[in-house]
Order: sequence, then C-alpha cells, then structure tokens
Amino acid sequence: MKIKAIKTWNTDLGTVRPYTIAFKTVDEVRNVFVEVILDNGISGLGAGSPSEYVTGEYLESTIEVLSEENLARFTGRDILQINQLLSELPVVFPNNPAARAALDIALYDAFTKHLGIPLVDFLGRKIKSLPTSITIGIKNVEETLKEAQEYADRGFSVLKIKLGIDPEEDIERIVKLREVFGSRFVIRIDANQGYNIPQTIDFFNRTKHLNIELIEQPLPAKAVAELKSLPDEIRKLVAADESLLTPSNALELVKPPVAAGIFNIKLMKCGGISQALKIADIAALENLELFWGCNDESIVSITAALHAAFACPHTKYIDLDGSLDLARDEVRGGFILKDGIMSCLDAPGLGVERI
Repeated sequence: MKIKAIKTWNTDLGTVRPYTIAFKTVDEVRNVFVEVILDNGISGLGAGSPSEYVTGEYLESTIEVLSEENLARFTGRDILQINQLLSELPVVFPNNPAARAALDIALYDAFTKHLGIPLVDFLGRKIKSLPTSITIGIKNVEETLKEAQEYADRGFSVLKIKLGIDPEEDIERIVKLREVFGSRFVIRIDANQGYNIPQTIDFFNRTKHLNIELIEQPLPAKAVAELKSLPDEIRKLVAADESLLTPSNALELVKPPVAAGIFNIKLMKCGGISQALKIADIAALENLELFWGCNDESIVSITAALHAAFACPHTKYIDLDGSLDLARDEVRGGFILKDGIMSCLDAPGLGVERI
C-alpha cells in the first residue's frame, strides 16, 4: 500500500490556563501536524511540539524541515516498509526531534489503520490503564492549594508539582499540600533543572517524610556526573528528563553508577515512538522504571505516547496531561480519561479523527 501524499500544517492550540515552570511561562501552544495519506484513502495523523529550551529546536525550523522537498522521498513508498521509512527519519531530520516525531507518529497511525488494529496492539500491549499525573505550575501556596482542590474535584489522584525557583517556598508548598489533603494525592515533583546538589539533598531530607513519589530532573541537563554523585536513596527516586534526549544519552546515564532510577521518555525529545522504544529497551536492561511525559501537545501525540507507554512492561508512571488544558485541538478521540485514569480506545491506529 503506497503513500500517496503527505500534508503538513501548524496552528496555535492555545491554553485555558497559562502556567509557569522554572525557565518559562507558557501561554501559547503551537503544534505542527502531519497527515500521511495512503492510496487506498486511509490516512494517519502525527503532531509535533518542539521545545527550544530542551532540544534546541524552534517551531520555525520544525516547519521549515517538513518541507515538500524533504517529504518527497517518502511519497510513493510502501507503508508496509515502515521500519525502513522510520530508519530514514534521523537522516532527513537530524536536528529536529519534534519534526521526526510528527512524521513517525503519522506513519505508525497510517500503518496500523491499514492493518486494522490499535497501535498499542501492534507494539505489544502490556498495560491496559494507568493514572496520569496532572501538573500544577509554579504558584504561591494559596494558588497551589486551590488548583489541587480543583483536580481533586475532577477525580485526579496524582499531582506533579513544578518547583525550582525558590527551594524554601517549594518545601512549604509540599508541606501544605500534605497538611490539607493528607494521602488524597500521590505527589511527584519536577524541579526542571532548578536545583544544585546541596539544594536537592536538602529538599529530599526535609520532605522524605511526606512520601514524595519521584523527583524529576533536579539538576541541570548536562550535570550527569553530578547526578551520579547524589546519594543512592535520592538517585533511585530521580527521573532523568532533560538529561535524556536520545538512546545515546540513555547509555551514558546507565553507566555505573546509574544516574537515575527512572527514565522520563518524551516523544518530542527523542524523535518519536521508534526512538522512544530504543530508550525503553536500554532502561529495561538495567531494570529502570519508565515515566512517560509530554510537552503541551495535541491529543494526537499524547495518544501516541500512551500507546508506546502501554507496550512497555517497565512503565510505572505517566504524565500525559499535555492536551487537557488546550483551548482547542485538531482532533477528537485517542484516549479515555476517567477519574484521572487513562486507557486507549479500541480502534485502529491511534483512534483519533479530525474535527
């Protein structure tokens, strides 16, 4: 079955709730979309959300490399040769992981729609459902508690709290959350590279009685040696995020001593499902747990990450809330979300459809 055409476009999906993390405030969400059209009329959708701060990829460069000229090499090709097609993406888009991810996802969606099965079943479903965390940005204590109550009312049981600007206020926020909500929530935190070694150790020692589930990327991305120097009891709770962009990074992180007990995999960092599964395999060799995250993204790529996550037996955590506060989207469907628990639709491909 041949690829007849590939279309691309981009749009601002907006956000109903601007938020702040350690290095930026988000009030606009522009994604790039790819549609792979087969000659039997089946089409697959993909989406990319570049992060210039994390990967150095700008939206403008994502749009530029997904040009008609670069995509021409894939038209006329047989979708059944999907592994060959996927292997060519790093060659065509070496510096644009979000562009690779968008086309990677669209190819997988078209391929598994052609087969008539959900993508997760093609990849080998290991998990049926998991609770996703929902994120609270950097806010004062009062605003944090107010937003947490909103999420409690919506049925969520896992919070991810963004920290990394003021360690003292960070600790106060977590203490107050436990005082007000008790064990109502599982709490995980994300410092977004905002701490140094002494701050990380101090935060851990002063909050370990509060049962923090994990600590995402406390140190700068390139500080892998420093990450490896943290005490064992801290490292096993650390989820490597900005330090983990590629399978090569994964190999560096698992060299003894292993830098983190958890790998945070994001399709937009590594370039799509095919590369994400390579990282997952490296983690599995060291019995590391998997944590699947996201940027602010369309339902398309959030669903793709969910399918990949559920195909990996070491997946223990998901943080796939990136589409929940969008003002609009290009598609509907994709996943089921009930009381904070996510599962895949039983539909071919990703199970998304254009609105």
